[in-house]
Amino acid sequence: MKNILLFVFAAVTLSFVQPKTEQAILKTSAECGECKDRIESKLNYTAGIVFAELDYKTQLLTVKFKPAKITLAEIKTLVSELGYDADDVKANPEKQKELPACCLPGGMKP
Repeated sequence: MKNILLFVFAAVTLSFVQPKTEQAILKTSAECGECKDRIESKLNYTAGIVFAELDYKTQLLTVKFKPAKITLAEIKTLVSELGYDADDVKANPEKQKELPACCLPGGMKP
């Protein structure tokens, strides 16, 4: 009986200790597979971000993150610093100039 109570106490305690995650979906200006690789590579190796995936056809970026470690505003700034818009945060113009032609806004349109 004592072991069962200890197990229940440990399980309840761990459920409160586990860091919580949030999910956000951002509209980007990404255009192609290179954009996808660039954004996902940066975000997936950033502390506090659990998962990032870009659907470049819809230009939607899904990000799961730990708000105790990184804010949504910081994530948008990271995307902007790569040269892409992220919702209301416009791309850093200097970084955007460094992108390949296909990654520039309208770069994949005929």
